[in-house]
Amino acid sequence: MLTLRMLRTLQAVARSGSFATAAEKTALTQAAVSLQMRGLEEALGRQIFDRRARQVSLTREGREICAKVEHILALIDELPASAGDTMRGSIIIGAVVSVIGALSLAVAHLKMGHPELEVRLTSARSNELARMVEDGDVDLAVVVGSADGSLHEPLAWTPLYEEPLMLVTSRATTGDDARRILRERGFLRFDRRVPTGVVIDHALRELGIEPLEYLELNSIETIVSLVRNDVGVSVLPVLRGGKWQSDPNLRLMPLPGRPFIRMVGMIHRKAHKQTLLTQTIADMLRR
Repeated sequence: MLTLRMLRTLQAVARSGSFATAAEKTALTQAAVSLQMRGLEEALGRQIFDRRARQVSLTREGREICAKVEHILALIDELPASAGDTMRGSIIIGAVVSVIGALSLAVAHLKMGHPELEVRLTSARSNELARMVEDGDVDLAVVVGSADGSLHEPLAWTPLYEEPLMLVTSRATTGDDARRILRERGFLRFDRRVPTGVVIDHALRELGIEPLEYLELNSIETIVSLVRNDVGVSVLPVLRGGKWQSDPNLRLMPLPGRPFIRMVGMIHRKAHKQTLLTQTIADMLRR
């Protein structure tokens, strides 16, 4: 019997050119993808794949069928979802590394009440996740950014919460002058190639602070671990749920001047059918 899931799996195979990659994108095993594709060929009575080739190769009929499937799925994605359909099925959610922990807890809690919901989580940088959502490789993603018009037309932005930037030091650091501490202690800088690093760099430039550069890293947790051990100091967004304020080895200090924040939000395709699921996850992350 022909199913919608077969069509979405065929779309993933055709777009990726690989059963293995399609399996990752659809949260299935490679064997399940192969079984679905054989079932689809039997249901249609057509040979979609040329299995004599070493790599996945579509037959002429297969290419024609894939074009029609793309059109069918595009029309389905434009349909409004009923409340009963939005908390079941398969969905892939992406998030930046610093949010993946909180997202995992939210999804685990959600699945307890909705066992028919299949969720696969993946992490990447914000710009990579935006591209993955636009290409259909990820259904929605939690990223760092803002609704400033930089998103492409098919994408929508939902703000979730803000995280303040603060000076993070070990308890061994003395004094309350953030400028002096940043000039005198080795500065552990977060990666300037990603939005969080850009926000931090902008704050330091606006304040006219030139820190004593020591290391530049792309992991907030690694930086915090080094700060705990008094290797240096850093300016970081205070992660929601990070419990840094109660850490006996950490000290948080506000930056001088106006508050600086990191905005965390969710991006998804405007035609995404999982509207109730999207809103539910957003509400759980805000809490």
